[in-house]
Amino acid sequence: MNKISVLVLAAIASATAVRASAADSDKYEACYGIAKAGQNDCKSSTHVCAGKGTMDRDPHTFIDLPQGTCDKIAGGAKSEPAGK
Repeated sequence: MNKISVLVLAAIASATAVRASAADSDKYEACYGIAKAGQNDCKSSTHVCAGKGTMDRDPHTFIDLPQGTCDKIAGGAKSEPAGK
């Protein structure tokens, strides 16, 4: 294969991965207030990275769960509370 073919195949693979990732993200929602310390997903108003939550059930940290699951968990919220 020449360099152009490789680049085209790489671009197609990348676009496909992004599209699949976007479709998968539609199946999940953030659920605040249920994560164990250090087990949170992504940043929040109190820290900048996944795994940086410092306390269990911090209302400002979240984990991604399948759609509809957060409503079934006591203490789970679909949004971060106002203020820190």
